[in-house]
Amino acid sequence: MGGADRLAGARVVVAGARVAGSSAARVLLERGASVTVTDSSPELLDTLRVSGIAVAPDLTAPPEGTDLIVTSPGWRPDVPLLLAARRAGIDVVGDVELAWWLDQVRPDGPADWLVVTGTNGKTTTVGMLESMLRTAGLDAMACGNVGLPVLDAVRAGHSVLAVELSSFQLHWSSSLAPRAAAVLNVSADHLDWHGSMTAYAAAKGTVYAAGTGTAVINADDEWSVRLAESGAAHRSVEFTLGPPEPGMLGVARDSLVDRAFGPDSAGVVLAPIVDVAPPGPHNVSNALAAAALARSVGVPAMAVDAGLRSFTPGGHRSIPVGEHRGVRYVDDSKATNPHAARAALLAHQRVIWVAGGLLKGADVDELVAGTVDRMAGAVLLGADRAVIADALARHAPDLPVRVVDSGHDGAMKEVVAAAADLARAGDVVLLAPAAASMDMFTDYAQRGRSFAAAVVALTGEPGR
Repeated sequence: MGGADRLAGARVVVAGARVAGSSAARVLLERGASVTVTDSSPELLDTLRVSGIAVAPDLTAPPEGTDLIVTSPGWRPDVPLLLAARRAGIDVVGDVELAWWLDQVRPDGPADWLVVTGTNGKTTTVGMLESMLRTAGLDAMACGNVGLPVLDAVRAGHSVLAVELSSFQLHWSSSLAPRAAAVLNVSADHLDWHGSMTAYAAAKGTVYAAGTGTAVINADDEWSVRLAESGAAHRSVEFTLGPPEPGMLGVARDSLVDRAFGPDSAGVVLAPIVDVAPPGPHNVSNALAAAALARSVGVPAMAVDAGLRSFTPGGHRSIPVGEHRGVRYVDDSKATNPHAARAALLAHQRVIWVAGGLLKGADVDELVAGTVDRMAGAVLLGADRAVIADALARHAPDLPVRVVDSGHDGAMKEVVAAAADLARAGDVVLLAPAAASMDMFTDYAQRGRSFAAAVVALTGEPGR
């Protein structure tokens, strides 16, 4: 089955009881569906049961008569329930696909979806985009992996949606055809979930596949270009960190310049580079992507610049958390894969690198080989610390490396102390783990807070 018009009376199983799942369950009930939520967490199911929603712990097969499965994005395609549904010919979709169906039948017409995906930079780009759209006076909302769940943003009736989507969400979205979409970049990540780099990239490319209005393409990223070539966009617009050719956005005379949407073939100056925050080439690239998406719905150049100036970056993205004896300490805990860690490392001249965690199948040799000239030392922690240590030994055998036992509460204090011992005045101690955090922390934010607290314990002064 498919489409919002077929939800009334349908028997639907929602897989997952967290934010996306509970949002989907409530929307489905509003549309007249019969809903059962399944999850392994008794606490989450109890919360929904109190709300009057039917629950069933740990379903491994769809109940007899199930018409549709709506899965939360974290559920892998090979879990027994989803495999059994596919074998039985039952459609499996995600909350984003469900939101798309519902948006198409809105009485006042569907919203303009501006979708951002990629391995890194999604949240920053969506935040910049939302700021540009709102500065232009549009009724815009950031949603998806940031801000509201997409379903809630659709229900709220916003006219423009700045949508951050992960590869998980896109895997379960087959008919999504946004007004404009960008694949910022693709590098190895979540290979344990998707099974291969090709499958991971293909999930990202879904945003270009179903008749996207405007494909916004990173000309500096091979995968972004390749995925767009196999897509079905009505128009393609590229962006680059170099001078833009006609039909592109890029950088010239220390400014972001648009030669795609403006009336002047010589280009429209959108904003000076100094208005991009946090600084660094990767964030200039993010700003160009956001600008292209905003310009695709008519946002004027002045609003692009004003939006960038009013944008406040999220936490744990190149945030200074202290200074001690001439050494700066920077929290980039959001760098949860090698591609993001590389961008963080290249933003500084001489770094004591704090890294480690769950690599999720990603290789770190290219990261280490490409950034070793910036490293004055490294301190490693987390489940895959030995993998990073081996890569450093291959590519930088003389680099001082400290490996910290991660099985105790004071591990981060030990990490910061070791980094301080390796650093000299002028260095940056950079937490850019290149790995996920769940082996030691609830999430990357808790990891960043732990690092900041350890820096405070060392320096006695937060945030200097």
